[in-house]
Amino acid sequence: YVSTSQAPSCIFNQRVSSSRRFAAQSFELERFRAIARCLNTTLNDVVLAVCSGALRAYLISLNQLPKRPLIAMVPASLRSDDSDTGNQITMILANLATNKSDPLERIKIIQRSMQHAKERFKRMTSQQILNYSALVYGASGVNILSGMMPKHQAFNLVISNVPGPKKPLYWNGACLDALYPASIVLDGQALNITMTSYLDKLEVGLTACRQAVPRMQSLLGFLEDEIQTFEALCQLNLNISKPRAS
Repeated sequence: YVSTSQAPSCIFNQRVSSSRRFAAQSFELERFRAIARCLNTTLNDVVLAVCSGALRAYLISLNQLPKRPLIAMVPASLRSDDSDTGNQITMILANLATNKSDPLERIKIIQRSMQHAKERFKRMTSQQILNYSALVYGASGVNILSGMMPKHQAFNLVISNVPGPKKPLYWNGACLDALYPASIVLDGQALNITMTSYLDKLEVGLTACRQAVPRMQSLLGFLEDEIQTFEALCQLNLNISKPRAS
């Protein structure tokens, strides 16, 4: 269970200036799917784990890693069927386990955190979810906008992963190669990670305050490093599980 007072103080949670930095990159979706299959978890959990490892490495490079784990606000679907009508989306507070050095331990904590939150929401009615969200996140929103309690935040950053077009898009006959999502930052929320799928790619857009989050573009390299770490672990697991020739 993640409480609304669990998020530690972090460089992402300070006032922002008027300057911005945007960085983007495309990653092959199959890489994330292969890791999810290997570790028997969801694609979204793998995405969060990769972000967690990248954020941990980035903050270590700045000597700014909090002792307590970062908390992300993650839009998540509560849909349990294949219907496409109605809005069944809520905001989940996810423990990113950035205080753990073992990537496998991190993804297990993330998986438990997300599953626990989803199960809790599924026991609620739609009205109860709305009331709960208004109570929990409303106060956090007021705090972000007003800065009344600068040392208190329910989450350190927002990480969004939104399904995108599965068919190629065109403009005047030209095929769209990539679709990079850009978001906003606010006082107390100096970094935003937004992702969307397009065809067979995961498009990542990082938006940050240039002054509050230095060398933010290095996060893209840390994301790639973390993907490769999980791929190496999966390959090791595959080699161990292979039967030996007699």
